[in-house]
Order: sequence, then structure tokens, then C-alpha cells
Amino acid sequence: MALFHTDPIPVGYHPLPKHHLANLVTCLEMTQKPVLRPAHEGGFTLERLGAADTERFRALFRAIGQDIMWFSRLMLDEAALAAIIGDPKVFCHALVKDGQDIGLLELDFRVAGECELSFFGVVPSAVGGGAGRYLMNEALTRAWAEPITRMWVHTCHYDHPSALAFYQRSGFRPYAVMVEVHPDPRLHGQMPRHASPQVPLIG
Repeated sequence: MALFHTDPIPVGYHPLPKHHLANLVTCLEMTQKPVLRPAHEGGFTLERLGAADTERFRALFRAIGQDIMWFSRLMLDEAALAAIIGDPKVFCHALVKDGQDIGLLELDFRVAGECELSFFGVVPSAVGGGAGRYLMNEALTRAWAEPITRMWVHTCHYDHPSALAFYQRSGFRPYAVMVEVHPDPRLHGQMPRHASPQVPLIG
């Protein structure tokens, strides 16, 4: 579980604990459903994942996240992951095209009146082919069909270079910036050492 600190970080350079990384996180939100941007159907479908689909979830999570430092769900054991994606207030879906899983959408309604877009992404081969816009429109439509007053998401500097601008075009507005310090998952066995090659591996 992440620990949140309210004290500001002093100006200057700060050494990290050994085998740790620092991640610059941008938090974004919207307080009403935006006008949806045009999207092509493209033969996409969404399939709901549940507690029995942990293996499928992990495979898709790795396929999307290996080079953008997605690691949080890889830290969970089977029971913990099943409890999240099987929660009736968590809507986890695989985006499917031609029988292949190419995207992941997870909407978390466990906080009353809010929806966290907790995971959103497509596999590298699907970037730029309309899958992301289709998936975002589905996310916005499904989230705002529920009795919420706020939808939020966070992205980070490990993400795809276009991610922040994509979220803003979709109607999200930045409201906070945070620094996350965490163990390097490549040095602790959760991700292969060649993952996210743009992030220096200091072992």
C-alpha cells in the first residue's frame, strides 16, 4: 500500500534509498461528463474480468505495462488480486479485437460518489490505431452512467509520452503533482531486468 506524506519536499536534490526509483506523478480529474471525442468502432469489444481471471489479467497487465513501469498489481498475491478485480464495485475489462486482448480498462467505484480510472492502456502494437480513443469513450460513458460527481486518474513520467495530453483532450484537468518513491521491480523479481529500458537500472 502506498504511503502518502503531506509535508512538501524541500527544494534540491535528494538521494533515493538503494534499489529504489522516483516517479513523477500527475493527478487529473473531471467533475462532469465531457463531450466525447469521435471514435471508430474498429471491431473492438469489451469483456468483463472477474476473480477467476487473474492469469488473464496479469498477462494483459504485463503486455501493456512492461515498458511503462506498470508493476503495482504484480506485487499482489493471487488472493489479493482476485479480491480487487472480483469486487462488485470494480469494473475490470479486457479490450478485445480479433480474439486478442489488446487493452485494459479498470473503473473503481469503491469510494462513494467517485470513479477512479485505475488502469487504462493498450498494448504497444495497438497504439495509434483508434483503440485508445474507443476505450476512453467507453470508460467515460460507463463511469458517468453511475451516480458520481468526480472521476479521476493519475499518470506518470514512465507512461507513454502522449498519455498526459490524451487525458487532457479527453476532459481531465491536472490538480496535483506528486513524487512516488518505490522499489525498482526489476531488481526484486516482479519485472524482467530488460523492462522499461528508458529507466536506468542501478543495481
